[in-house]
Amino acid sequence: MNRQRDVVILGGGPAGMTAALWCRRLGLSHLLLEAEERLGGQLFAIQNEVIDYPAVPVKSGAELQVKFAAHVELLGCEIERGVWVREVHLAERLMRVRLANGGEEQIGFRGLIAATGGAERRLGVPGEQEMIDRGEVYSATRDRERFAGKRAAVVGGGDRAFEGALLLAEHGADVVLIHRSEQFRAREEFLQPVLAHPKIELLTHAKVERIYGERAVQGVEVALRDGTVQQLEVQGLFVRIGVEPNSHLLRGQVATDAEGYPLVDATGQTSFPGVFAVGDLCTRPLYSGIASAVGQAMIAAKQVSLYVEQKGAEL
Repeated sequence: MNRQRDVVILGGGPAGMTAALWCRRLGLSHLLLEAEERLGGQLFAIQNEVIDYPAVPVKSGAELQVKFAAHVELLGCEIERGVWVREVHLAERLMRVRLANGGEEQIGFRGLIAATGGAERRLGVPGEQEMIDRGEVYSATRDRERFAGKRAAVVGGGDRAFEGALLLAEHGADVVLIHRSEQFRAREEFLQPVLAHPKIELLTHAKVERIYGERAVQGVEVALRDGTVQQLEVQGLFVRIGVEPNSHLLRGQVATDAEGYPLVDATGQTSFPGVFAVGDLCTRPLYSGIASAVGQAMIAAKQVSLYVEQKGAEL
C-alpha cells in the first residue's frame, strides 16, 4: 500500500468538493480524487444562469465552479486531478489508481465518500459513438443560435427534452421531438408550449435505430410503431433520455436499486459500513441539484468522521 487516508473522496463536483471541505474542517486526513484535469463535474454542463443556489448568483455553472474550486483550495483540501480510479475493494479498504503521470498506486482508506455523479444515458445505436467522438454533443442553451434555420432532432419525453426543443425552436430551428410513447414526463410549463409550437414536430411511438453521417450528423433512422423505418434528415441530435449513476466502482459491493443507484440511509451511508454515496450518484434527477448535493456531502462527512473515530482502531 502506497498511501493511507482516513477518508478518500471520489469525484470533484459540488458534492465531492463539499465533502473535502468538511473533512478538512473535521480534522480528517483526506484525499479527493478527480479523473479530469479540473474540478467541477457537471457544473460545466450548466450553460444558463444558476438561480436555485441561494446567495451565490452566477451566470453559468462554470462561474460557480471557479468559486467552489477557489474555496476548497484556500482551505488546503488535499486534491489530486487527472487520477483514474481503476478498482475499489471495499472489503480490503483499498483502491488501485492510475496517476496523472502514468504511474499506478494503491491507496488505503478507512472511510469512503463516493461522489461520482451520473452520466447522460446513451441510445446505444450505430453511429452514436462516432458522433460523440466528433464532438457533436450539444447544449440547447449554448448552441441554440448554431441551429437557427437548421433541422434538429431531440430524443426524450422529459423536462430536458421539452425545454431543449422549445429553446431551439424559439431561436429558429425546425425541431423533431422523438419519443418512444405518447406519454410524456415533462411538466406542463414545458409540455403545452411545445405541443403548440409551429416549428416543433412530435414523432411518438418511435425509436432511433441509427445515426448516419461521416463527417457530421446528417440524419437518423427511426423505427415506427407500424414496423416501418423512416429516415429523418437533421443537422444535429440532442439525446435527452435521462441520467444513469456512475456506480460501476461500487457495483456488487453495495446494495443498489434496479437502475444502479446505491441505496443509502439518512446520512448517505450505503449497505457497506463506512462507505457513503452523495449527490447525483444516489439521487434521481427529479430531486437532484447543487443544493441537495452540498447538503448530502456535509452530512456524509460528519457521519464518516464519527465512523473513523469509532471504528478506526479496528481497521
